[in-house]
Amino acid sequence: MRRKNRTTIPSKYILFAVTVLCIGTMSLSFLTNFDGGPLNVVSGYVLIPVQKGMNAVGGWARDKADNLEDLKKVRSENQALQEQVAELTLENNALLQERYELEELKNLYQLDKDYSSLNKIAANVIGKDSGNWFHMFIIDKGTDDGIQVDMNVIAGGGLVGIVTKVGPDWAQVRSIIDDMSNVSAMILKNSDLCYVRGDLQMITEGTLQLNQLRDEDDEVVQGDKVVTSYASAKYHEGILIGYVNELSTDANNLTKSGSLTPAVDFEHLSTVLVITDLKQQVNTDDLNSAE
Repeated sequence: MRRKNRTTIPSKYILFAVTVLCIGTMSLSFLTNFDGGPLNVVSGYVLIPVQKGMNAVGGWARDKADNLEDLKKVRSENQALQEQVAELTLENNALLQERYELEELKNLYQLDKDYSSLNKIAANVIGKDSGNWFHMFIIDKGTDDGIQVDMNVIAGGGLVGIVTKVGPDWAQVRSIIDDMSNVSAMILKNSDLCYVRGDLQMITEGTLQLNQLRDEDDEVVQGDKVVTSYASAKYHEGILIGYVNELSTDANNLTKSGSLTPAVDFEHLSTVLVITDLKQQVNTDDLNSAE
């Protein structure tokens, strides 16, 4: 079945009719001064709600404009604050770095005073092996500065290691935490001899091996200072190595072994002192290839 055609009035005719009605109403009101009665009722029900709606829309638009202006202002202030925070962060980092360097220089100065009888030269660490620990590293001083193989290296609280290779403007240092390191040492308070061996596994826990300690009178206790011994072939006597951590009697019931806490922070080395005086070489069968 065909649908019945529905009669529709074009919108332009409706608009024309409404326009004519409005103009007629306005003319009637103007010519007759007829402003009461029905027109007031019509305006009360039609024009006033429209006006309120327009006022509400206008107010909403003003609020949005004000909010947008405030948002722009807040964003601008936030950007300025972020830039200020970035500048302050950079300044703070610079101050922290300067403070760290100052503390390090103070430690080196004190170390220089502690070993004032030995000639020394300062050097910066410029390279190291992979990993967190400075067991092998490179410094920026070499033969041009008088650096030679077997010169002792100190930093922070005491002994760092020994020079193993030298170039014109660089030198390689093997620290006492390296697995190949074996330092002839002694307990400071009674000169009991022992050996401090490097151990990269133990250093992750902050300790090194302490072996072959002859402590017949059981005098050595935790916290005692361990220094390089007079019998060391390459290290000057009396350089602080670290502190006794723990001890136990060996199976032979003659010696003791345990661990030592190093005096130097081997995770954060940046500046060291190289002792330019070489230790007098000694010949003794008791050294057992110890340095």
